[in-house]
Amino acid sequence: MTEKKLLAEVNGKQIFLSDVYELMQGMQDSERFNNEEGIHVLTDELINQELILKDAKEQKYDQDDEFIEELETVKDNMLKNYAMHKLFDNIEISDDELKEYYEKNKESLFSPVTYTASHILIEDLEQANKIYEEINEGLDFAKAAEKYSKDPSANNGGQLGTFPKGVMVKEFQEGLDSMEVGEISKPVKTQFGYHIIKLDDKKEKNTSFEEIKDQVRSTYEMIKRQEVYVELVNKLAKNAEVKKFY
Repeated sequence: MTEKKLLAEVNGKQIFLSDVYELMQGMQDSERFNNEEGIHVLTDELINQELILKDAKEQKYDQDDEFIEELETVKDNMLKNYAMHKLFDNIEISDDELKEYYEKNKESLFSPVTYTASHILIEDLEQANKIYEEINEGLDFAKAAEKYSKDPSANNGGQLGTFPKGVMVKEFQEGLDSMEVGEISKPVKTQFGYHIIKLDDKKEKNTSFEEIKDQVRSTYEMIKRQEVYVELVNKLAKNAEVKKFY
């Protein structure tokens, strides 16, 4: 059946297969209606809705104060969304602008560097230094993590898995960047405590701009949208009376 197929007509209102599919899209269990019998069930539902709509108009429900108030709220929300759509529609991003953004931010936002690391988290610096000495004297790092670490990763020998640059807190990241693969750091202080870090592996993948161009555009587009949004509301606020009670 094509979506243009006419399925029913109620008081002159035509119901097409496309109307049934539109109704189906908003249903969580839509798949169980995606057959001939289900389409007939949903067509009947659309017929019922048209009957109710006609009766509501005849009852003049659209003139009730409660309905008018609710309608205004719906209209306002739709208008706000439409205004945002119009605002963002005017954003134009050239390839040169995109490339410039990529070059300036590729290390922090599109990092080709990944680390595989383990750590031992200790609350006290003195204890952390003692554990560091024990490891240097031969204590296995994973066993030290299981024995001393306060982090949940202790159960897995302190392993943090593989992760891209920038996901760890600043001090931890700086510790990683100062290390060679296989090296174990002296205690590194972060907001969580003191970390003894073992850098198990570090890989760099040379990803070209063209390979991740769509990802770059998506990220940069979000930033531009935020910029034009803030610019507009700041401009409008200058000519508005805004009061805050918090």
